Amino acid sequence: MANETKEKKGFWADFKAFIARGNILDMAVGIIIGGAFTAIVNALCNNILKPIINWILALIFGASSLTDLYTFLGDPVYMTDETNAQVIDLANSIYIDWGTFINAIINFLLIALVLFLIIKAIMKVQKMRDEAKAAIEEAAAKRKAEEEAKKAAVTASEVPAAAEAAPAAAPAPAEPEKKS
Repeated sequence: MANETKEKKGFWADFKAFIARGNILDMAVGIIIGGAFTAIVNALCNNILKPIINWILALIFGASSLTDLYTFLGDPVYMTDETNAQVIDLANSIYIDWGTFINAIINFLLIALVLFLIIKAIMKVQKMRDEAKAAIEEAAAKRKAEEEAKKAAVTASEVPAAAEAAPAAAPAPAEPEKKS
């Protein structure tokens, strides 16, 4: 039983350490920002860019919008609407919905373009930051090398003075003994 309690404490301690790590918190913030950013990208694509592109494509295809581009496989089924006009019953007809397909491609390309531009901007900022960090490290290394060169120059100028003083303090060499 005591061993089981120790394992639980170890588990919760490990879990606490895992959650407290910086990259987990960064990831959580990234997910939240990503969710908010998705709304911005979708609003840009759906409310600004897609209507303009749909209008241009509608001019090209001659329909009022891309949602009206169908190819029927077989005879379409007709029904009467509330104004007694005959309209195509899309729920009971077999057709290819080109407009929805084209809108999905446009939406994908727009989102990919916006994300590419954002990532490119982030990478540019990252590169500038890395270059600034490298320049700071280079300047610090250069400053350290200059300081070491100054210390070496001071040490080198002190050594000759010490060498000149050293012979005066040293005893004179003894004369060699003469052999008789």
